[in-house]
Amino acid sequence: MSVEKCVTQHHDHKGWHNGVMSKTLHWSDADTEVHKVVVGPYENNVFVVRCKATGEAVLLDAANEHEQLLELCDALGVKRVLETHGHWDHIQAVPAMREAGYEVAVTRLDAPMLADVGYDVFLDDTEVIEVGRLRLHAIHNPGHTPGSISFALENTPLLFTGDTLFPGGPGNTKSDIGDFGTIIESITNRLFTFDDKTIVLPGHGNNTTIGAERPHLDEWIERGW
Repeated sequence: MSVEKCVTQHHDHKGWHNGVMSKTLHWSDADTEVHKVVVGPYENNVFVVRCKATGEAVLLDAANEHEQLLELCDALGVKRVLETHGHWDHIQAVPAMREAGYEVAVTRLDAPMLADVGYDVFLDDTEVIEVGRLRLHAIHNPGHTPGSISFALENTPLLFTGDTLFPGGPGNTKSDIGDFGTIIESITNRLFTFDDKTIVLPGHGNNTTIGAERPHLDEWIERGW
């Protein structure tokens, strides 16, 4: 049954949540649900981190397909939106999210990239974002953009890296605001400090782990991307 049919036929919030969860649940433990949808022409990953105890949630990257994201937010109890960075493919749904009353947060360095869509508050390096009883730790990861940020979910192996780290290497640094040396330093000093079993959830594509990527650092440096 589609999310739309679930909403139309049942209307009750619990039924809606169960319908969404069956289609979007990506990872869970006793305390946490992580939901994932892939949206837009660049197949952006959008994640919702939800506290099971309180039902409170946040959405990471309002990338595209705002109608689907608004349904997801309503079903899963999303309270705010956190942007990993300001590239246009990650922010297309921001105006609709803000119009619906969701606060949008981005780093101060990437905020100018949201000038046309708007934002509400700044995210800071080492900031702790409380999601019910869960805690997301913000990690400044410049290189892909000056203000790129990752989020580590406390007491889980999960690390949301936006476009900083992917299976097979770092994010693109060929733009005017990207810098390869900076992203390598950022990954080395801020992400490769995590345990090998840490699960990396990037802004596009499949999951990987820190242990799978760390051995290839010298290869990335040699090839220059």
